[in-house]
Amino acid sequence: MDETPGAVGTTASLSLRLGQALFSSASLLFMSVGVEFYSYTAFCFLVTIMGLVIPWSATLAIIDVYSIIAGCPLRLPGVMVIVVVGDWVLSILSLAAACSTASVVDLLVHFDGSYCPAKFCGRYQLSAAMAFLSWFLTAASSLFNLWLVASW
Repeated sequence: MDETPGAVGTTASLSLRLGQALFSSASLLFMSVGVEFYSYTAFCFLVTIMGLVIPWSATLAIIDVYSIIAGCPLRLPGVMVIVVVGDWVLSILSLAAACSTASVVDLLVHFDGSYCPAKFCGRYQLSAAMAFLSWFLTAASSLFNLWLVASW
């Protein structure tokens, strides 16, 4: 069977997982630097989802490293379905969190800046941007693995 790029156990998958963990960590860092994030539900939702994406991506990155070193990709149907469903669910949740955070920040910025100081709004915007990048990589990973499962 040809190797599907981005499927679990490939270097492309490792790159996607490391990117997901990096962008999710950056999003969480930018959101948490401002202590005011707990005042808005959308920001708390983003922190929660990014807190779920980081260990998921790190765990699958470790599996990818093991598969690359061992030379045998992990292609068990049950495991692949769990990876696809997990990626799909986290992809939808991270998109929802990024969109809600971006809309709340946009609303706060257009309220004459009295609700959000420029220092915090800039951090919140960066956090939303990093969440969108993390979502993009998670969605790509989900589609690659779904493609592999569907080709069996």
